[in-house]
Amino acid sequence: MRYQGSCHCGQIKFDVDGTIEQLMECNCSLCSRRATLLWFVPRTQFHLNTPESAYSTYTFNKHRIKHHFCPRCGCTPFSDATDPQGNPMVSINTRCLENVDLSSINVVHYDGLHR
Repeated sequence: MRYQGSCHCGQIKFDVDGTIEQLMECNCSLCSRRATLLWFVPRTQFHLNTPESAYSTYTFNKHRIKHHFCPRCGCTPFSDATDPQGNPMVSINTRCLENVDLSSINVVHYDGLHR
């Protein structure tokens, strides 16, 4: 299935292919403040429809994850990182996807605060 997503103002737009089987809710200092529900996909399934210059990037802690956000509306639609095997991955903030019933998807809790 193909999902369409964007930041709040629409400056950042993207498509992502796949099936959402579960979401992750992380309690780290950043994710908990943003209230993100994350879906992880291989980078090849993510298609950015706007130029990279449309977003800003924030890193913290070990600087392994590039948290992208819209400099206009502040929304955080996705982040880039690699999985433990070194494969490029994208974490999608599913709250930024259109027409997804988040209440119907299993949420796994991740203790990022203590890692």
